Amino acid sequence: MRLREELPCRNGDGGDEKDEVVDEIQNQWCPVLNSGFSCPKRVVVVGYALTSKKIKSFLQPKLQGLARNKGILFVAIDDNRPLSDQGPFDIVLHKLSGREWRQVLEDYRQTHPEVIVLDPPDAIQHIRNRQYMLQAVADMNLSDSYGKVGVPRQLVIKRDASAIPELVNKAGLTLPLVAKPLVADGSAKSHELSLAYEQYSLQKLEPPLVLQEFVNHGGVLFKVYIVGDAIKVVRRFSLPDVSKWELSKDAGLYHFPRVSCAAASADDADLDPNVAELPPRPLLEKLAKELRWRLGLRLFNLDIIRECGTRDHFYVIDINYFPGYGKMPEYEHIFTDFLLSLGHGKYKKKSG
Repeated sequence: MRLREELPCRNGDGGDEKDEVVDEIQNQWCPVLNSGFSCPKRVVVVGYALTSKKIKSFLQPKLQGLARNKGILFVAIDDNRPLSDQGPFDIVLHKLSGREWRQVLEDYRQTHPEVIVLDPPDAIQHIRNRQYMLQAVADMNLSDSYGKVGVPRQLVIKRDASAIPELVNKAGLTLPLVAKPLVADGSAKSHELSLAYEQYSLQKLEPPLVLQEFVNHGGVLFKVYIVGDAIKVVRRFSLPDVSKWELSKDAGLYHFPRVSCAAASADDADLDPNVAELPPRPLLEKLAKELRWRLGLRLFNLDIIRECGTRDHFYVIDINYFPGYGKMPEYEHIFTDFLLSLGHGKYKKKSG
């Protein structure tokens, strides 16, 4: 398959199915065939290794059709064959888990430095552990004329639920507390939350987990989707605020299977303007740019809340790698533009 240099305009030569698809895409750009002229554009070949659930939600027909029209070819990676025997790829897009797969990707990156891997396995692994996930945000201590961005105080509990009340006391954390699984691997379990109103209920939790101080935020969070340099923000309903009266009467532990989802969109809801106002764009751009560098990631989203009673005090409460982009408005255009910029930028470097 001729993908590494200028692709001449030609009819299919009877190769395998992938070659025929590349030819068909190429011919859409060059309607004058067999004329002796070379086509100036190149097909960007994206190998993908995704779960069946992610394929269904991400590789939707509209995305694939738009990608095809723009000269992007998505090719499924066969995990039963050596990765180096497949391709050649310009970009590898992945979201599989497991130590063996991470090693396969690391080896591939070493032997194929010309291929862009989205994203590096070690960087992804770092934010899958909630003990370290928010450290980059905390280290930034971002504060400017547009606002302040921090993280809730938190405590990691790896074992022995009976010791949690004492550990919370020693750490000086204030109730209520949000309990989250320590590992954020994208599974349904990793999205489960519990809200603990009083100390005795903490013993009912199941370590390993992270305890975060709950911050009242008007029941709305902002999902900030990041695709390379592009940013898209949507509102989602979240946990409701907790009053002092509720704390005094509620002695218990409440479980939530998943707080934020597409069905809970708050973009069209009749909300208090002080709650609904999106975080300032310059603040988000600064935050995203710095996190791209600190995390070494280009595909992630941030869950951000605004502290109730303030206009410009925000908290990042979660970071997710390769989130549900299918729920992001206009994701097809944003993502295909991103892939094209990577693919074409790679060739410019090569020819520069």
